[in-house]
Amino acid sequence: MKKNNYFSFQLIDDKLTFLDQTKLPFEKSYIETDDCERIAKAIEKLEIRGAPAIGVAAAYALALSIKNSIKEKINSTFELAYRRLSNTRPTAVNLFSALEEMEKTYIQNKNTDNLYGVLKNKAIALHNDDIDKCHRIGKNGLAIFKKKSNVLTHCNTGKLATAGDGTAFNILKMAFEKGLVSFVYVDETRPLYQGLRLTAFELEQNEIPFSVHTDSMAAVLMKEKKVDLVIVGADRIALNGDTANKIGTYNLAVLCNFHDIPFFVAAPTTTIDRTIPSGEEIIIEYRKKSEVLSHRSMSIASDSVEVFNPAFDVTPSHLVSGIITEDQVYLFPYNFIK
Repeated sequence: MKKNNYFSFQLIDDKLTFLDQTKLPFEKSYIETDDCERIAKAIEKLEIRGAPAIGVAAAYALALSIKNSIKEKINSTFELAYRRLSNTRPTAVNLFSALEEMEKTYIQNKNTDNLYGVLKNKAIALHNDDIDKCHRIGKNGLAIFKKKSNVLTHCNTGKLATAGDGTAFNILKMAFEKGLVSFVYVDETRPLYQGLRLTAFELEQNEIPFSVHTDSMAAVLMKEKKVDLVIVGADRIALNGDTANKIGTYNLAVLCNFHDIPFFVAAPTTTIDRTIPSGEEIIIEYRKKSEVLSHRSMSIASDSVEVFNPAFDVTPSHLVSGIITEDQVYLFPYNFIK
């Protein structure tokens, strides 16, 4: 496989072609569809995942719902598609901001003859905007490096999680290219192994040296002074800087605080939820217990075992050294009201 020869999703010939991330790294399988329901299921099943990617993919799905609708049922089709997509995953705010942008465009143009074309162009604009945001996040993130560093990261924040080159991952990539990153430590990210399956895949594709460890080993790495800083992504950020990200992120922030290691969050401004003052208002998604009790459809424990399986946790803002957006690097105390 050629270096960087992959993408998370693209609109090709009026169909969304997306990489089924549940099959990585063993199989690079692309699915092609113009069916809104199929895209909604892909988001729910984590075939498409990552807060920015979910938002843009949902925008394409809304546009495609109109492409396949008869004229007399366009209003009801749009409403049903909007409702279906908004119910796929509750935590990532990018999903809802993208749907709202599409709804505004729909309301303003619903009497236009080429409504699908208008909505498609809006979705493409959102896609291009995220590509630009990812690039600017990467550039802004270079400022946090004071020396050549070993960096620890959690979950997946690269091309697979966004419409562009990634958030936290893009910072790692750009910093590595400039000689600012020596090595990357990757949390496996239980229970779905996004670090082991996806971030490891992307690091290999970009020829960045790394190793994978179980989530519970991060403290030892820090104690042995092998980690200079931690960079993670985010699915929703409150106005005070409280940050929801993949389960296990809060653990890392606490460990960084204890070991005096900088802990940074990288995310586009579309991940900032300006309607909530703190993380207390963030809705956390809980997922089925089979994700913990099995691996690749093979049981590793009895189904009778009770499971606690939140998909995300919330890191208090005072544990976050800085939040890197496409605009700037914000420092504590955070104030995003502009």
